[in-house]
Amino acid sequence: MKYLDEFQNPELARRLLDDIRATVTRPWALMEVCGGQTHTIIRHGIDQLLPEEVELIHGPGCPVCVTPLAVIDKALEIAARPDVIFCSFGDMLRVPGTDRDLFRVRSEGGDVRVVYSPLDALKIAQQNPQREVVFFGIGFETTAPPNAMTVYQARRLGIRNFSMLVSHVRVPPAIEAIMTSPSCRVQAFLAAGHVCSVMGMDEYPALADRFRVPIVVTGFEPLDILEGIRRTVRQLERGEHTVDNAYPRAVRADGNPAARAMLADVFEVADRSWRGIGTIPASGWRLSERYRDYDAEHRFSVEGIATREPAACRSGEVLQGLIKPHECEAFGTTCTPRNPLGATMVSSEGACAAYFLYRRLGSTPTLLEATPVV
Repeated sequence: MKYLDEFQNPELARRLLDDIRATVTRPWALMEVCGGQTHTIIRHGIDQLLPEEVELIHGPGCPVCVTPLAVIDKALEIAARPDVIFCSFGDMLRVPGTDRDLFRVRSEGGDVRVVYSPLDALKIAQQNPQREVVFFGIGFETTAPPNAMTVYQARRLGIRNFSMLVSHVRVPPAIEAIMTSPSCRVQAFLAAGHVCSVMGMDEYPALADRFRVPIVVTGFEPLDILEGIRRTVRQLERGEHTVDNAYPRAVRADGNPAARAMLADVFEVADRSWRGIGTIPASGWRLSERYRDYDAEHRFSVEGIATREPAACRSGEVLQGLIKPHECEAFGTTCTPRNPLGATMVSSEGACAAYFLYRRLGSTPTLLEATPVV
């Protein structure tokens, strides 16, 4: 296959669904660990097309959603300072902190700018040498390499008025945390293909063996998702628990060696707090000692922040896969994308946003009801 439309072909989807139905004999619970996969599943009704024995649990796969409230509040405090130009991707601007968001900071006079690359923020720093420029560096392993490269370039070029507020997280420790939770029902994982395209698959076999769960590296289009589910169900029915690459067009076993080398130079592994989940050991990155001068948390003293999550928001339970978004009493009423209580409703990869966009009115056609590809 060469073209995107071919990965949404209804006839091929039917064949994959028929194979899944012919294979499954008992209930299984699978978790996708990627917000992009969640949106594909809900947008195309894949969870509704699967046999009732196959349940999809939405995991903490949205990097915006798992950014802890304390970091959001630090970002807001830094962005409000008159000497700072605060740069961020657009999906962070409406993520609520304790009592405001970056849009509010900008409306109150803060210089908050949307950029499309961390290198854009570095260019802004070059153009404004009298101002401090801060880039909000969040994400999983996929966005970490360009952020690392930007810090590397800042140091190489001697740009001293640039820093990064880092909140990077790693997928394998999150899988371990999910599997060791007393409330865990997950029996297999659809691993995020873009993460593995960077990091490879080295860390997954030990997890599959330890917890006896299949881990299938999966892409993001409807047929990618269905093929990942098909391979996962086959393993479960056979009693197998191996790591399988169902996304070979993008993922190699060793990932991207150049990107991994850049990460190893600029970052070091650290404990990280995940919003709605808590601290997971060795689940994130921070700037290494060599680049510590570019760490906004060190450059700006932000102390005494008292965070407060909205009592009505159950996004933590959504992120842990304990409830579906529509099971939260605030969903679609007091919590909407325009007025979100939590990041899962506002992020472009949030599970609550997916349900609001594609499932709230119950009228979204499934993949099999879509117009066939000609």
